Amino acid sequence: MKRKVILGLFTLGAFVTFAQKQPTITDPFSNGDRIDEILTYISKMYVDDVKENELMDAAIVAMLEKLDPHSTYISKEEVDDANQRIDGSFVGIGIRFQILKDTLMVVETIPGGPSEKLGIRAGDKIINIDGQTVAGVGLKNAQVKEKLMGDLGSKVRVDILRKQTKKPINFVITRDKVPVNSVDCAYMVAPTIGYIKLNSFSRTSHDEMIKGLKKLKGQGMENLILDLQGNGGGLLYIAQLIADEFLSENKLIVYSEGRAQPRQDLNAKNAGNWEKGKLILLTDENSASASEILSGAIQDWDRGLIVGRRSFGKGLVQRPIDLTDGSQMRLTIARYFTPSGRFIQKPYDDLEAYKNDYMKRFMNGELSNMDSIKLPDSLKFETRITKRPVYGGGGIMPDFFVGIDTTEITDFYRDVAGTGAFNSFALTYVDEHRDDLNSRYPSSQTFIADFKVNEKLMKEFIDYTMKENKDLKMNEEQYKTSKADMELRLKAMIAQDLFGSEVYYEIYNVKNEILQRAIQILQNKEYETQKLALN
Repeated sequence: MKRKVILGLFTLGAFVTFAQKQPTITDPFSNGDRIDEILTYISKMYVDDVKENELMDAAIVAMLEKLDPHSTYISKEEVDDANQRIDGSFVGIGIRFQILKDTLMVVETIPGGPSEKLGIRAGDKIINIDGQTVAGVGLKNAQVKEKLMGDLGSKVRVDILRKQTKKPINFVITRDKVPVNSVDCAYMVAPTIGYIKLNSFSRTSHDEMIKGLKKLKGQGMENLILDLQGNGGGLLYIAQLIADEFLSENKLIVYSEGRAQPRQDLNAKNAGNWEKGKLILLTDENSASASEILSGAIQDWDRGLIVGRRSFGKGLVQRPIDLTDGSQMRLTIARYFTPSGRFIQKPYDDLEAYKNDYMKRFMNGELSNMDSIKLPDSLKFETRITKRPVYGGGGIMPDFFVGIDTTEITDFYRDVAGTGAFNSFALTYVDEHRDDLNSRYPSSQTFIADFKVNEKLMKEFIDYTMKENKDLKMNEEQYKTSKADMELRLKAMIAQDLFGSEVYYEIYNVKNEILQRAIQILQNKEYETQKLALN
């Protein structure tokens, strides 16, 4: 079996460019012959017909699972999708869409994308793609993506129905690169306090971060909160560049080493855009990989505070290897360590326990009470400047713990959210009232200040949800408990369909307990009580 190794990328979920001699693979075909022999016997003698490609894929997946939880195989059909988030772009027509009752609706056109340039609008309904009807045919999201995405520079014809027009409008759209933003929002959460939410570390993330930092500095930011909650990682060199914005020159950001890879140090190199101001990073149990590299560097150099919950605990480095058939293997080749020497990978001897780690944390009370976390002294390290105690062995421990608040999250709320009703009702409501809403709320700030989800609108929402989901049972007591949170979420979803995702966060972040605690730490002067190096 031929193997083509592509150097230059590290995935943690993260990647870094470097040059290294390829390892020698001794006797590569002896085991391959055995696999071929087994497949031959299966093909000739098995009781039923078999699909050899699927069988081989399953064998590869099982083999990699024996190594560690993060060595993975990606079929050639899935490689492009897997790389889109890392690349920070895809080739398409530049819309955010939703299928609502077999109708393909444009929710938002991506700024600067090909659809926006041609005048396609939010609320437009796509009825034909390249002459093929897509309305009322049970179309799925994957099928829509397949029809609308394609080669750079290729063309696709769409027929659109628009309110107040009697005939379909025809557009011929030239597919182009469309950005996948990794900065969800950047705005001032309080006077002097800026907030940036980063959802991944893609190729465009550093440029997006610089843009956000400059915007907020221009609005009077003196303190920065960087939200890494739910950020599962991405490109390592991007984590290095972003860390470099906060750390002064020559400070070690992370180092890695493995059996076939000598130690590699990544250091801060340039003058950053936020080396002096106060800094808080937000993490939770889904903050992983590159997020943990950034958090570990900031914490180890006493540059800022970590607020939230213990991060995921991924300290293994993967390299993507392109295989000859177009599929890809991401193979663990090294471990990475924070500047203090912490190895933050959680144990994975028991793969099943590793996969169920979130439930374990929930059941032992860790997500609501920091006292439930017991770490031995053997995992204790010291920060580089002030010698504060920090821990390895399973994620980044926060300096300030914030437990999950579930007081308003009832089973009824979860059931309603699980139906997708918040999304579909908001889209329907905006589609039916778009002109009136745009007239009454000409800007996102007027909407945030003045729009109210009143009793009438909530009744419409509940009636809609119950009608569309016959198996859902109304629970008045739980509804009363969750009502305020449901109203806020509905307002945020309507705002998102009117003004974009950033406004969603501006509204719903009042329920982001970790963010609210970070704001409190800055406003109540708790930041100053910590032993930090304000370099």
